[in-house]
Amino acid sequence: MSVHEHKQHKTSVRCLVVTISDTRTPETDKSGQLMENFLHENGHQVIERAIIKDERYLIENMVRKGCHDEQVDAILFNGGTGISNRDVTIETIRPLFDKDIQGFGELFRMLSYTEDIGSAAMMSRAVAGVRDHTAIFATPGSSGAVKLAMDKLIIPELSHVIYELSKDR
Repeated sequence: MSVHEHKQHKTSVRCLVVTISDTRTPETDKSGQLMENFLHENGHQVIERAIIKDERYLIENMVRKGCHDEQVDAILFNGGTGISNRDVTIETIRPLFDKDIQGFGELFRMLSYTEDIGSAAMMSRAVAGVRDHTAIFATPGSSGAVKLAMDKLIIPELSHVIYELSKDR
């Protein structure tokens, strides 16, 4: 089966959407809502949407919860990816991966540089990986970053990623 045939596998992916923020509320969580809208518009399901504080134990608990829930195929995080001391999303999530999807962060920064923010893209931290057959994506929390990641990277490949992860189950 060729890559093009894999990508034609249009599977509805069941997602957990998590916003990491010390200040956002359900009413002000534009990025979480944007992720949810992109998923619904493309035939995917949002099993749960949550907002958690930028605390290592809360982020780690959310990864473990999503990976152990048989109803969740993918976890999409936004926020807490900056370079300040308070931003711990990347440092918390990356060690939990069984496998890195390194191209996600590389492509995100390249697209951010060329389409949006120029040289500030070097500070843009986005990662993706796999844990327990669950795809995990982490993007910056700005609505521009979420739109870019969802539109150009996550939505075009989400079904394909889940198809690949389901082959050895």
